[in-house]
Amino acid sequence: MTLTGFADSEELKAKKVGRWYFGGVASAMAACCTHPLDLLKVHLQTQQKKEFGLLQMGVKVVKADGITGLYNGITASVMRQLTYSMTRFAIYETAKTRLAEHSGGANLPFYQKVMLASLGGFCGGVVGTPADMVNVRMQNDMKLPPESRRNYKHVFHGWRCVIAEEGVKGLFSGVTMASSRAILVTVGQIAFYDQFKQMLLSTSFMKDNIVTHFTASFMAGGVATAMTQPVDVMKTRLMNAAPGQYSGILSCAMDIGKVGPLGFFKGFVPAFVRLGPHTILTFIFFEQLRKNMGVLPAYNA
Repeated sequence: MTLTGFADSEELKAKKVGRWYFGGVASAMAACCTHPLDLLKVHLQTQQKKEFGLLQMGVKVVKADGITGLYNGITASVMRQLTYSMTRFAIYETAKTRLAEHSGGANLPFYQKVMLASLGGFCGGVVGTPADMVNVRMQNDMKLPPESRRNYKHVFHGWRCVIAEEGVKGLFSGVTMASSRAILVTVGQIAFYDQFKQMLLSTSFMKDNIVTHFTASFMAGGVATAMTQPVDVMKTRLMNAAPGQYSGILSCAMDIGKVGPLGFFKGFVPAFVRLGPHTILTFIFFEQLRKNMGVLPAYNA
């Protein structure tokens, strides 16, 4: 193959768009890599008072349940990505491609990206709440006394137990917080990733390659963490609360606020450590799927 042929091939790859399900698959792949960090984040957020740091909590989990304890709730975590992330990526990418087709392939203005990400995030948050709730409970189970543990075997067993004990409505415990957080994290991740990538590619020294994907996703991960941490803490508390513990969001917020404003940022470092790598891996996997298995849009076909 000639150098020109290779360049043309790379140019075509750069113009491809992802299929609707690529985001969910990429997010599930990333979740398998970052699940231990997500588990430790949940443990730190559900402490009533600060007792352990990230490393101390990791050592405690391994001592109590072995190295496999770091993967408690992995089935629910993967299912969450295959519902929540697949929905938000599918809505965002599909709508973005349709709008781009109408504008002849021009980049969307940032406000449109934010609107699409908000819609996708809200829908994804609602769809993903049942798996998210079971994920939080499975991750936090080892902290409870043996007689108080829920002992969900996997995500489907968890759903069955929740329906039997709390009804179908119980599957959507914390849905308000979950959907609110999903809007913020989707704007922070997807809309900002798209914008950062567009800005980087507009320079003369960045190409559509893994360096650009890493840089844009790293910055998007930072933005998403800063935007979502307070909501994330409340969502975790609500999902893990016993029935009747909180009368609503305000009750939960007041309980968290007893320790001061920093209570809303419990686990901020592990949240960034987890969300940053997860964001980076998700978009690296997504871009590789797009470039190698994607399709050319109508305006480039």
